[in-house]
Amino acid sequence: MRRKGSSLIVVYLVAVVLTVLSSSFGLKIISERNLGERNKYILQALYLAEAGLDRGLVWLRDQPSPPSGTVPISPSQLQNVELEIGSFSVTIDPYDNNPQSYLNRYRIISTGEVEGIQRELTLDVMMDIFARYAYFTDDEHLRWGRWKIPVWFTGGDHINGPTQTNSHLHIYEDPVFDGEVKTADDFMYYYHDGYIYSYPPGFPTTDNPHFNQGIILGEDVLNMPSKALDLRTAAVHGGLHLEGNTTIVLKDDGTMLITNAQKGWNEENISLPSNGALFVTGGNVYIKGILKGQLSIGTNKDIVIIDDILYADDPRNNPQSTDTLGLIAEKDVVIDKDAPYNLEIHASIMALGDSFVVENWWQGPPKGTLTVLGGIIQKERGPVGTFNGSTGEKLSGYSKNYIYDTRLLNQQHPPYYPSTGDYVVVLWKENT
Repeated sequence: MRRKGSSLIVVYLVAVVLTVLSSSFGLKIISERNLGERNKYILQALYLAEAGLDRGLVWLRDQPSPPSGTVPISPSQLQNVELEIGSFSVTIDPYDNNPQSYLNRYRIISTGEVEGIQRELTLDVMMDIFARYAYFTDDEHLRWGRWKIPVWFTGGDHINGPTQTNSHLHIYEDPVFDGEVKTADDFMYYYHDGYIYSYPPGFPTTDNPHFNQGIILGEDVLNMPSKALDLRTAAVHGGLHLEGNTTIVLKDDGTMLITNAQKGWNEENISLPSNGALFVTGGNVYIKGILKGQLSIGTNKDIVIIDDILYADDPRNNPQSTDTLGLIAEKDVVIDKDAPYNLEIHASIMALGDSFVVENWWQGPPKGTLTVLGGIIQKERGPVGTFNGSTGEKLSGYSKNYIYDTRLLNQQHPPYYPSTGDYVVVLWKENT
């Protein structure tokens, strides 16, 4: 009887232990299941917040002009937007200094929510400007009377920085592109092989361009403005506004020697405008020299480069240099026919009406290398020289050495440079 009683007690104890273990195991399963559900909701809330950021950026881009003021905006169509797994809400918060800045910044705040769990993300964006391009064109052809003449990238040409065209590239031999390249057309034209619809072509070609950061064909068109309105306004209000033909010699002490008949100035020594804006109405600007400071020079006529234009503090030697120059013509930016052999220009150049071009570009002999530190943005591709299509020999003008000023990617750009109408991301973060 004692053995039976002992056995019964053992059975009861085992049953109790198993029951406790079973209950604990069940609770653990439930706890892990709940934890798994919570982690899923946390991740889904993040996805919803990211979707809200995307929608907020689209909303900004769809506005006819950048929102003014500093009061946060909560677009009705972006509040409590219900999706299958939850919802998001978005607020657009303009920076407080936007009224004093010509390039507005905004903070997009998006909150995603799933089953009571929220995650909040912010995306800081600012208006994009053309100065961030090493090279940009609306059309890779030169209009000459009724003709549209293709302008070529040739062997020996080197473009170091972001490159984009609303047209397509014309390739001869082996030019080198060291930045990402984008074209609106979905093809390129090779001198020896005709139209190429992919890169690499997939078959041997005579011409062999090097796109070291890749190329994107069929990119969206990016429209250029026709006027430098922000620069003109800034020159009138707080900068320097002149009329008639003007010659400017930049000095490495932060001043300029200006000759302007309307003002009666003959090499008048003038400090750089405090806001960095200079605009000339009704006349060409002739320029050379060494710049110390930040300056944008514009005109509703042509800008003519007559000699080297250099920064006093070369950013290739000192990345902390603050010298920046914008040359913005509402017609052409022209290199004078008497400009020196091996010309060097430090500036972000923009020809809104037509082209960046060498005067009498078809006349020999060759003039060495044209080095541009900065960028070239032009409506129509302007030639800087010619070459022999059979041999590749340079016949006239300059070979191209276009070096991107990487400071332009970090928002260190010339004052009042024209905007692309789009926005670039400055900062992404999660608010915790």
